[in-house]
Amino acid sequence: MAFATRHFVRAASSDAATAAAKKLLIKHVTIIGGGLMGAGIAQVAAASGHTVVLVDQSDEILKKSTKGIEESLKRVIKKKFADKPEAGAEFVKKTLQNLTTSTDAASVVHSTDLVIEAIVENLEVKNKLFKTLDKFAPEHTIFASNTSSLQITKMANATTRQDRFGGLHFFNPVPMMKLVEVIKTPMTSQKTFESLVDFSKAVGKSPVSCKDTPGFIVNRLLVPYMMEAVRLFERGDASKEDIDVAMKLGAGYPMGPFELLDYVGLDTSKYIIDGWHSLEPNNPLFAPSPLLNKLVEEKKLGKKTGEGFYKYK
Repeated sequence: MAFATRHFVRAASSDAATAAAKKLLIKHVTIIGGGLMGAGIAQVAAASGHTVVLVDQSDEILKKSTKGIEESLKRVIKKKFADKPEAGAEFVKKTLQNLTTSTDAASVVHSTDLVIEAIVENLEVKNKLFKTLDKFAPEHTIFASNTSSLQITKMANATTRQDRFGGLHFFNPVPMMKLVEVIKTPMTSQKTFESLVDFSKAVGKSPVSCKDTPGFIVNRLLVPYMMEAVRLFERGDASKEDIDVAMKLGAGYPMGPFELLDYVGLDTSKYIIDGWHSLEPNNPLFAPSPLLNKLVEEKKLGKKTGEGFYKYK
């Protein structure tokens, strides 16, 4: 009986040690890129008690990012702390205390647990960044990309930490959207994967898992759907207005495909579909659209330029 008890204690200790080895408790986060996505990720991470450093190329960009975060936090407290203004003010204060900015990525990654990249959707630029940061980050540090369309594996291969590399695809606007796609490459360790899942939950999101396949889950279904809507319109089978109404009223979508394309940006959509077409040129789902190409060439990129498939004031 005593032997059995000792054996159980050793087994329990071993199990606990194994569990501890599986995950990294992420406390310090470095986010590269102060745009909408990077600032949004910084906000939710800081709001959930993480120490966050937001990095970009200039103080001017970072001031704009910080101002955007402050405005976003004001909107949050109007909803969450409507009857408790003092608690809301304290929430904003603590969140901003958890957030600092820097223009020197190499210097701040020395003491970080997780690096999240949210810069331009260009594989060469991302790889150059990761290759540089790989030299300065501690051995335990996990690298993650917020890319929506590029292969995580190709970025991981630019570093020496392929097992500590994954995807964390947040959705815009980050403070509002609950989903995070956690991407596991063939080299991502289970410890890294579980740590990224835990971090996603810690910042108040609902993580889903996907292999490193083009577009992951959401965009792999969404982009071909939008492109098929464009082809339907190109063939003259239905007007863009009727297609949008049909999908909103018939499928319950909050936006029609053309409204969504204009919201996302026609240049972004073209970039994604062109990249997938180069990977799988014989896949009809990834076929380019002459109309989309024409609109992008004319700089009609959607809401951000005032005109895309629709005109905006």
